[in-house]
Amino acid sequence: MTRVGFIGAGRMGLPMVRRLAAAGHQVRALGRSAETRAALADVGVTAVAEAAEAGVGADLVLVCVFTDEQVREVCLDSALFETMPRGSVVAIHTTVSPRTIEQIRDGANDHDIDVIDAAVSGGPHDIAAGSLTLFVGGAAGAVARATPVLRSYGDPVLHVGQAGNGQRVKLVNNALFAAQIGLIAEAVALGAQLGVEEPALLEALPHGSSASKVMGNIAARGSVAGFTGAVREFLAKDVAVVRDTVAELGGDLGALDPAIDAGRPPENAR
Repeated sequence: MTRVGFIGAGRMGLPMVRRLAAAGHQVRALGRSAETRAALADVGVTAVAEAAEAGVGADLVLVCVFTDEQVREVCLDSALFETMPRGSVVAIHTTVSPRTIEQIRDGANDHDIDVIDAAVSGGPHDIAAGSLTLFVGGAAGAVARATPVLRSYGDPVLHVGQAGNGQRVKLVNNALFAAQIGLIAEAVALGAQLGVEEPALLEALPHGSSASKVMGNIAARGSVAGFTGAVREFLAKDVAVVRDTVAELGGDLGALDPAIDAGRPPENAR
């Protein structure tokens, strides 16, 4: 049994908490609303009122909030590191700038706390099945200590190098994901030019050599617009992080850039 603190028990975080509790870990999770506290109590998890309280006595604290700013608030502007034991680990699931991970790692060093980034690929259904993909960056020892807990909902758990590399791999993954949506949108437009309706095209293509996970997800929704509308909030946020981070690091999206634009959901998509 590992003592786990959890911050961010929302759409992605709450299913993680459920898996952690089911695996027998002792979990203290931030629950600011009555609804979240009730959901935590239902699975035998102790709810706390402040982020720093989640770190009390924890071997591992997992952070699964929504934005870079929220991660900084939790890790740099709260007393989280002061409440955590020396030798413990913070793992950040949120998609943020690699430089944010490095700054948090440097801030944690004074407290003898390790920071790893465990970027995620997948959704709540993958968490519930224990098959969420995790790209993990950080010192090998810290990753090894966290991995048995991460396996409560992650498979595979992939160590991809130094702290920040989990985010770098996730950013490349997200850029490619968004670009594939754009390419499929262009393929649907081509099909229309050739007289093939979108439903027929999406029913057929997943069985051909052009098949991909993204293609399958779009086909299951029945249209590109239907899929992009469903993932609008997270897609827009992740694409913004990709573009900001690539610019910050002096990189270039190259041919991915126009493909990403081709797949951006229209404002009225639902």
